[in-house]
Amino acid sequence: MKWIGRRESSNVDDRRGLSGGKIAAGGGVAGIVIYLLYTLLSGNNIDPSQIQQQLSEQTNQSSQLTPEEQKADDERAAFVKVVLAETEDVWNKIFTEKGQQYSEPTLVLFRGVVESACGNASSASGPFYCPGDNKLYIDLSFYQDLQYKLNAPGDFPMAYVVAHEVGHHIQNLMGTADKVNRLRQQLSETEFNKYSVMMELQADFYAGVWAHHTQKMKNILDADDIDEALNAASAIGDDRLQKQSTGQVMPDAFTHGTSVQRMYWFKKGYQTGDIKQGDTFNAKDL
Repeated sequence: MKWIGRRESSNVDDRRGLSGGKIAAGGGVAGIVIYLLYTLLSGNNIDPSQIQQQLSEQTNQSSQLTPEEQKADDERAAFVKVVLAETEDVWNKIFTEKGQQYSEPTLVLFRGVVESACGNASSASGPFYCPGDNKLYIDLSFYQDLQYKLNAPGDFPMAYVVAHEVGHHIQNLMGTADKVNRLRQQLSETEFNKYSVMMELQADFYAGVWAHHTQKMKNILDADDIDEALNAASAIGDDRLQKQSTGQVMPDAFTHGTSVQRMYWFKKGYQTGDIKQGDTFNAKDL
C-alpha cells in the first residue's frame, strides 16, 4: 500500500506510553467477547480466572522497548493512522451519498493492557471495537503476530484488520450491533455463535468495500495487497485456528467464520463496492 507521506487521521488516542493500571477480568457481555477473542487468537482454552495474572505478566514484559523496537512501533503507528484516515475518506463519501453523516471512530493505540467502555483488555485480546465508546483498540504487537504467528506477511493485512474493526463501527452506526446484542439474551451460546459469525463476515465485507473505494478514489493499493488481505482472512478463520490449536474443528464454536467464508466476503466487498450486497444475515449460503 502506498501510504508514506499520506494524511494521518487525527482521531487517534495514543496511549502506548501510559500504564494500563489494574486489570479486571470480565466486563459484562463485552468482557466475554474480549475473552473469546483472547482464546481465539491465542489458541488456548483457559480458565477466565487466570487472565488477570497472564495480562499483568504481559504488561511487565511489554513495558520496555529498545530504541530499534520503538522506531518500528512508531512506523506501524504511522501506518495505521494513514489507514484510518483512508477509511474516513471512503465512509464519509459513502454516507454522504446516502444522505447521511458519518461519525468517525477513534483509534486507541495501546501497549500491553488497556481500559475501554467495554471493560479491560490486553494485547492478547487482539484488536477490537467497543460500541460503548465508538473506539477501535489496537496493540501494534498484533502486526508482528500477523506476520510471524499467523503467517500473514506484508503491510496490507494490518490495513485489513483496521478496516474490519471500522466495519464493526459501521454496524454500530446502522443499528446492526444493537439488534445482534439483543439476540444474545435470547439464544443459547451455540445458537448465538451463528449470529456472531454473520457479524464478523459482514465486517470483513465492509473491509472489502473500503478497499474497493480507496483504490477507485486514490489508486494507492499495490498489486499484491488484496492477495495479502485474503491470506490474512484465511489465517484467522475459525477452522484454521482451531485446527492449529487443538487438532480438530468444532463448527458449533465458530464465532468469526471459516477461512473460506472470511475470504469470500472480503473479496465480495472488494469486487462490488456495494454495501447493499453485504447482508450476511439473510444470505442463503454464507
